[in-house]
Amino acid sequence: MVKKNYKGRCIKLSLTKSKDVLKLYSKIQERCAVLLQEDKEVTEIRCNVPLDGLSVGDYTSDFVCVKKNKDILVRECVRRCHLTKPMTVKLLDASRNYWLRHGVMDWGIVIDEERTV
Repeated sequence: MVKKNYKGRCIKLSLTKSKDVLKLYSKIQERCAVLLQEDKEVTEIRCNVPLDGLSVGDYTSDFVCVKKNKDILVRECVRRCHLTKPMTVKLLDASRNYWLRHGVMDWGIVIDEERTV
């Protein structure tokens, strides 16, 4: 999840399943976009979709996709080291609840790989 109107560095990516150029703010988002593009079940990809009316502030969901059967799929990208941070947990819960209220059952988190030393 990213703050709405985030002004940080971004990677711009054009995909055939997206009507717009995707603005990605992390390597996790970039990799997830490529995986969604390759997924045969996904027909449309939208990125940084506003979550209107959240009590925690103005944020966006990383990916909202339409599948072949017209179901909606939502994915939030988070770095593994941020999973235990209270604000991250609060934002992820807010996103999950927002999409549940909108009838979306396929909601998930995408995290970076675990590194071994």
